[in-house]
Order: sequence, then C-alpha cells, then structure tokens
Amino acid sequence: MNKYLTCALNWVDERFPLTANWKAHLSEYYAPKNFNFWYYFGSLAMLVLVLQIVTGIFLTMHYKPDAALAFASVEYIMRDVSWGWLIRYMHSTGASMFFVVVYLHMFRGLLYGSYRNPRELIWLFGVAIFLCLMGEAFFGYLLPWGQMSYWGAQVIVNLFATIPFVGPDVAEWLRGDYLVSDATLNRFFAFHVIALPLVLLGLVAAHIIALHEVGSNNPDGIEIKKNKDPVTGIPLDGIPFHPYYTVKDIVGVAVFLIVFSAIVFFAPEMGGYFLEANNFVPADPLKTPAHIAPVWYFTPYYSILRAVPPLFNSQFPGVVAMGLSVMIFAALPWLDKSPVKSIRYRGAQYKGWLAAFVVSFLILGYLGTEPSNVWGQFGANVPLLGGADRATVVARMLTVVYFLFFALMPWYTKRDKTKPVPERVTG
Repeated sequence: MNKYLTCALNWVDERFPLTANWKAHLSEYYAPKNFNFWYYFGSLAMLVLVLQIVTGIFLTMHYKPDAALAFASVEYIMRDVSWGWLIRYMHSTGASMFFVVVYLHMFRGLLYGSYRNPRELIWLFGVAIFLCLMGEAFFGYLLPWGQMSYWGAQVIVNLFATIPFVGPDVAEWLRGDYLVSDATLNRFFAFHVIALPLVLLGLVAAHIIALHEVGSNNPDGIEIKKNKDPVTGIPLDGIPFHPYYTVKDIVGVAVFLIVFSAIVFFAPEMGGYFLEANNFVPADPLKTPAHIAPVWYFTPYYSILRAVPPLFNSQFPGVVAMGLSVMIFAALPWLDKSPVKSIRYRGAQYKGWLAAFVVSFLILGYLGTEPSNVWGQFGANVPLLGGADRATVVARMLTVVYFLFFALMPWYTKRDKTKPVPERVTG
C-alpha cells in the first residue's frame, strides 16, 4: 500500500509542488519556540474565513436577492430548510467572531511590534484584509432586507454623497438607483458573494506567503534567523510549525468552537449586538427606526464619524476622520521609532499610550451603539461644545486620544526608556 502511495505522491510532485509546499509552509517552516496565547488568533481567523465561505455557500442555495423576496427567503431558511436556522446563525455569529479574532490579532501586532522591519508588507496586506473584511461585512449586512439592514445601508451609502464634487455620483453608483432598492440589493449581493471574497482570499494568500518569506515575529521581537545552527542552518530558537504549532492551534480551535457553539445555540442574537431586533422586521422605506446604528464591530468608527462636527452643513469632515481612523493603521511601520519591537522591553510611555488607545477604542465602540443624546445635554452655554450631549463630548475627547496615539508615536517611542533585548528568545 505504501508503495502505491509513494508512487502516487511522486507522480503528483512531478506535476505540482505538493511535497515542496508542505515542507516550505509546515514541516520545515521554523517558527519561534516561544509563541504564546496571542498567537492563536491568526489561525482562528483562517478557520472563521473557511466557516463563513462554507456557510455562505449553503445560504446562497436558498436566498433570493430580490427586494420583494429577500426577507421571506431568509425566513424560509430559518423555518423550513433543514438545519437552515443553524447555518444562518453560524454565518451571522461567524461574522462577529471574525472581527473578534481579527481585532485581537491586530492587537497582538501592537503588543509585539509585528509591523516592524522586515514585516512591513505583511502588515500592509493585513490592513488591506481588514478593509476588505469591513466591505464584505457592510455589503452582507443589507442582504437580510430587514429594517436595520435597509436603513443602515441608506445611512452609510449617503455618507459617500458628502464627498465634494463626485460624492452624489459615487453614492448613486453604489445604490444603482436613486434610493436603496432592488438594484442595490443585487449589487451588494454580487459584491458580498463573488467580488470581495475573491479579493479577500488573494490577500490572505499574499499575507501568508509574505509571512513565511521573512518568518514569524515572537513575544521577544528577536529575529530567530540571526542565530542558526552552523551545520544544518536551522534556527536555534525555532521549531517546525508542524507538528508543534498545528497541535497547539488545535487546542485553540477546540476552545474557540466551544465558545462559538455556546453563542450559536444559546445566544445567537447576543443581546441585539450580533443580530438586532429591528432586523427581524421587513424593510419599510416609509418607516425610519428610532435609532439607527451599525453592527458592533463598526461602532468605534461610527462614533468618530458622529464626534466630528459638520462643516457648512456637510458631514464630510466626519467621513474623512472615520476613513483616516482605519487607514492610519497602514502607517504604523513608519511611525514607530522605538529601538525595540516587543512591549516586554518598551517603557511606560508606550504602554500608557497603548492602554489609552485600547480604552478609547472600547468606549467609542460602546458610544456608537447608543443614541447620540443618551446622556442628556451638556455645555449648552459653552460655544466650543455647541450644546453637544455628554456622549458626543466624551466621544470627541476619545477621538482625540485615538488619533494622538498615532500622531505622537514618533515622539514618545523615540524618547521612551527601553530595556535591553536578550540575544536569544526567552520562553
């Protein structure tokens, strides 16, 4: 039997580099031996991507991208298709869990300087993946054709109309009509199911190839390729990714699936954060919901949008701030001037600013889920505040903190006191 398998493998290897790829990316890809908890989330992101593609394929078998039939087709999936409710809840929960693991994966990069030389291109591919993922989530959000889907898409598309000169044309192109309509639904369906998944898969492949070209970072921020065995050329502080980290990742996958299953079976709506109550009501162009807010993973940026005052009755400055709050991540490799990569050896200034950034991001996310006047009026007699409500005032202060984390990074990382980095990884 082994003889036939060997012959078959040799036949494939002569025509496709199967064994070579296995060795290059798994069995002979040497990763640092001190990976910790934070290194689970890259593989978990891959798992959720596969999960979303598989469940999405099954959903498209029964979903109808038609304004008159879309909501009913989702109800049909939930009520009449065998296990349709499970597939739909896996897909909706997977969308939120995708952002959970991606945000934690990005935070790992901030902790250990994974965006620093020689990994700038890996980071840029990652930022592109994040942008693509946001677009994928936005386009998919309209498809259930519920009240929040409809009005959320209406609000977001109208933001593009604030762009000077070309804005109205861009918004009309996105909608495919003068209002969010059947043409918009078909357009968003095409983007969500075909266009963006192809781009996303290509970016993920480029991200992994770039990673395996320069090697993985580690909690010490030490390049393991600098210390190699003189005979074998194997990094002294490296171990083969397979079987060591494949087994480690399986443990992370098992824990993740337990949490994921608990949400799917016991709290798929997650108190309205994963699935809003208004989205169980068919879209009605004549009835605007009392409070329109995006899904939780967009709310930090939505808070930044609302925090910036309009200029000449245009919300364009807020749109610019919202876009910049996402795109600025791409500049991190050139903003960080610290002589060390890992937070283990950084000083109090970077740790303090990172903590302030995380707190501001989380509170902005919470404020984005609340109506803008939820805390009552504040500063009505203060011209600088313009009678803004308390939530808006807090959001403005936190928005300043958010951007100062990036804007002042060249200054505080250069003057921050650092600890000496060891020659070899520490465990």
